Amino acid sequence: MSKVSYYTEEGLRKLRGELNQLKDVERPKASQAIGEARDKGDLSENAEYDAAKEAQGMLEMHISKLEEVLSNARIIDESQLDTSKALIHSTVKIKNTVTGMEMVYKLVAQSEADLSKGLISVDSPIGRGLLGKKVSESTEVKVPNGIMNFEIIEITRG
Repeated sequence: MSKVSYYTEEGLRKLRGELNQLKDVERPKASQAIGEARDKGDLSENAEYDAAKEAQGMLEMHISKLEEVLSNARIIDESQLDTSKALIHSTVKIKNTVTGMEMVYKLVAQSEADLSKGLISVDSPIGRGLLGKKVSESTEVKVPNGIMNFEIIEITRG
């Protein structure tokens, strides 16, 4: 059973673009590599052929996974979201209650996550800990190296 994932229009467009690139460009390249390796002779001792077949298998698996993600993807209308609590596509300003350090994260689907851009997956420990919380609420988040405590300072959309 697959779970529904929510994306912005831009995020969904990027996923579709990646899938099209894999199908229209990478798949023909993989077939061509197999054909060239096959032309080199005995397949039982042809490492190049084996490598090309394995690469094609990995490509097909990636295509299949992307197709599944896209079939369960939904575009979220951010203007309709409740701004009183942290939800997917919320931008959340938090404060570490121990260090006093403030951070800003946008909660996104796992495939859109990019920590260097402040995009954190709702499936990550911090993302899960923030979901459903309101401004001035505190949350305890279990991370791989211990427990972190955060206070929600601000929640915005966009």
